[in-house]
Amino acid sequence: QDQLAESGGGAVQAGGSLRLSCTTSGYTFTSACMGWFRQAPGKEREGVAAIGRSGSTTYADSVKGRFTISKDNAKNTLYLQMNSLKPEDSAMYYCASRRSGTWFGCLAVQYNDWGQGTQVTVSS
Repeated sequence: QDQLAESGGGAVQAGGSLRLSCTTSGYTFTSACMGWFRQAPGKEREGVAAIGRSGSTTYADSVKGRFTISKDNAKNTLYLQMNSLKPEDSAMYYCASRRSGTWFGCLAVQYNDWGQGTQVTVSS
C-alpha cells in the first residue's frame, strides 16, 4: 500500500479557513483519482472533493463554493482549501487515491489507499 500523509488540520472558529495538504509518492500521484473524505462521530464517511487525472474536479453539494481541491505536480501534493468553515464541517479528514481508471466520477468509486487523517474542529 502506498503512503499518503495529511497535514494542516486544527481548531478554528466558524467563518475561518484551513488548508489541508496530502503528500504522496510520485507513483501514487499519477493515480486515476485523488480525493478528500471526511467522517464525523456517528456519521458515515462522505466524499468531500475529488480530482481526476484529467484535472476535472467534483465537490459535495455541502462544500461547493467554499472548498477547493488542487494539486501541485512538482511536489506530489494534494490540497484542500477550506473557507467559510462551519461547525458541521468538523470531522476527521482523509486523503485517498484510486489507482485504476473509471468511467464514473471520482466521488462515486472505491479508493485503494488512505492516509491516517487529520482532525478539523470548527467552533461556533
